[in-house]
Amino acid sequence: MLSGEKVFEYRLRNEYWKKRLEGRAYNKLTITKGYPKREDKSRRIEVNYCGYVLKTITHPHFGNEPVDVYAIRVAIPIIGRSNE
Repeated sequence: MLSGEKVFEYRLRNEYWKKRLEGRAYNKLTITKGYPKREDKSRRIEVNYCGYVLKTITHPHFGNEPVDVYAIRVAIPIIGRSNE
């Protein structure tokens, strides 16, 4: 993500993510590597939230069949690393 190679983070289009994304406005997005302890700031980055697009993808993480996903934009300018 930091290099700009990864432009989307995918989340399945289900009720869980629908409640968190559709019709909501956010200022920033905090991305973590795994589930770090709160004080482990080296595994967190913050970016401006620029929304999502709806896509249908096939990806091993979701199985062999195409699935509908929220493609959350992540290849965006960093507003600050939490570890700085």
